[in-house]
Amino acid sequence: MSRERAISFGYARAVARSTSAGIAATRAGRALRSPQNWLELLKFSVVGAGGYALNLGVYVALLKGADLHYLPAAACSFVVAVTNNYVWNRHWTFRDRRGHVYYQGMRFFVVSLVALGLNLTLLRGLVALGAGKIVGQAIAIVLVMPFSFSANKLWSFRK
Repeated sequence: MSRERAISFGYARAVARSTSAGIAATRAGRALRSPQNWLELLKFSVVGAGGYALNLGVYVALLKGADLHYLPAAACSFVVAVTNNYVWNRHWTFRDRRGHVYYQGMRFFVVSLVALGLNLTLLRGLVALGAGKIVGQAIAIVLVMPFSFSANKLWSFRK
């Protein structure tokens, strides 16, 4: 930040980016400029799209075909989709980040459980607001995706 800009914000001198917010902003800027991160996001999105279709397909089959309550149907369909997504993300999206299969699997599972909690909370809220069970699930899945990608990239499949 230039001295003139620092003064215009009421600072007597230029401010160094030593705060945690400044460090996070610097890291985020670096991450956004990395082509590898964008490629991983694209691959994660492709895998996620397949998981999304699988999740909704299983959800509708359990909801309509098996006459299961919408919350257990969402949990079951989520488990099927997460298993599919773990295999594809491990072997394709984050292939160069492969670690021990059980440790990564356990971290992926923990992230998935948190994502499931977020998904079910959003689904329940959306259904309560009148969104409909299938539309609500479709929206909830999309809203949870940014958390899931970030947590899996930074923790489950970290180098």
